[in-house]
Amino acid sequence: MTRTLSAQAGLLIAALAVTASTLAAPAASADAASARPAVQRALDAAVAKGGAPGIVAEVRDRKGVWFGSAGVADIRTGRKRLQAERFRIGSTTKAFTATVVLQLAAERKLTLDDTVEKWLPGLVQGNGYDGRRITIRMLLNHSSGIFNYGNDAEFFAKGTGDAWYEHRHDSYTPEQLVRIGLTNAAGPYFEPGKGFGYSNTNYFLAAMIIEKVTGRTYGEEVHRRIIRPLGLTSTYLPGTESKIRGAHPRHYSTLFSPDPDPELHDATEMNQSFAWAAGGIVSSTGDLQRFFRALLGGRLLPPAQQREMFDNPVDTSVTGKAHPWIPGTRYGLGVFTQKLSCGGAVWGNGGLTYGSWTYAMGSRDGKHLLTSQINGDRSSGLSALTGVLEAEFCPATSR
Repeated sequence: MTRTLSAQAGLLIAALAVTASTLAAPAASADAASARPAVQRALDAAVAKGGAPGIVAEVRDRKGVWFGSAGVADIRTGRKRLQAERFRIGSTTKAFTATVVLQLAAERKLTLDDTVEKWLPGLVQGNGYDGRRITIRMLLNHSSGIFNYGNDAEFFAKGTGDAWYEHRHDSYTPEQLVRIGLTNAAGPYFEPGKGFGYSNTNYFLAAMIIEKVTGRTYGEEVHRRIIRPLGLTSTYLPGTESKIRGAHPRHYSTLFSPDPDPELHDATEMNQSFAWAAGGIVSSTGDLQRFFRALLGGRLLPPAQQREMFDNPVDTSVTGKAHPWIPGTRYGLGVFTQKLSCGGAVWGNGGLTYGSWTYAMGSRDGKHLLTSQINGDRSSGLSALTGVLEAEFCPATSR
């Protein structure tokens, strides 16, 4: 129903126990604007020039934690954005999914070279597909060539304009959505391993393999292996729940209107079973910082799996028939690296879903992180978030 981070770009562009006390964040600076003026200017510009209803950013480095915001959480009441707010994180979910798969690989319950056919026999066959030629690694780095179900025209139409109101509480099973991707008339984007094609179908298949290997649901495994050990109190997989639990901003969506100045619709309440393991998680800036600090810092994966996740990212410019993706990036296993204008690069993930853009990026060692969210989904959101990222990591060029 929604085209997550890739498709919007297509339109433009052994679980390790880490206690909550170990990763607890110090209090954010009270003097936010003066502490990071370049970042605050980027936040203000996202609202004033980029059309974001509201935006937040949380930064962690060796000096502590800083939080800043601009705009509003609720257009009707003028309520300001808050640090503790929860929001839908879209495809940032993929980093959680990949982490669980790699933990299972560390436990020798599967290997990344296992084929999809081994774990899901008969599912990926026909229409140009052969599950015997597609590995778990290819699912995680989007080199499988499998069509993204979210780009199916009939399915996508249910999530645009007035049709969204009719279908926003629809429930989908993973099997239904995988079948939509596999039976689309367009067929594969390319031969397995021969390109990069961002596809939510890949991550649905990966999560189905998690369930087959463990005998537990995907949500149970994410909670057992990541959310509970890290003490991520604002993070959960809502399943078919339409409301966001706890404090949260309203999520304002254009519902994929082609108008240059589209009307915004309140898309806060909706069933996101259509996103599941590819983009369905709800979290907060603080929880995302805690998760990526642990992930980048090597506290969620043993060294061998850490290398698998980060060391050989795929060139995202070789897309075949797939939609183009974020320029200047390379995709690992559930994470990507992005070049900065000032040199160097950051690692993490980002996501887009109805009424929400999210970015969670940082240094390769996880000691310098930025998490940011816009409670709107205008196409300018990616450039706004990139502007915030550059303001933090390239401050000399952001004045």
